[in-house]
Amino acid sequence: MAEVTVTINNRNYGVSCDNGQEQRVAELGQYIDERLKSIASAGVATTESHLLVLTSLVLADEIHDLLEGNGSPSPSSLENSIPLEEQQALGNAVEHLNQRVLQIANRLKDVA
Repeated sequence: MAEVTVTINNRNYGVSCDNGQEQRVAELGQYIDERLKSIASAGVATTESHLLVLTSLVLADEIHDLLEGNGSPSPSSLENSIPLEEQQALGNAVEHLNQRVLQIANRLKDVA
């Protein structure tokens, strides 16, 4: 198991991935950070937690559109075009980020 450090919103996060998937996970981290910065520049987020939630929603919407085939590859063709190892690394990275968002959301509930 390999470990990659991704930087999102100027914070470093260690992410475990399969050996050989380090570059892909790093690229995914860069993509997330770019989308986050784009949302941040719009000035719609009130806190960092809010910014992370908004970014997660935008990314989930992008994934949903891909899976629904809204002018994008169908789920089966998308799955067939991505090697299994990359699908697994992507799944691991998404699960890690999902857990992080849930942790933040739980902290927000405790504060509210």
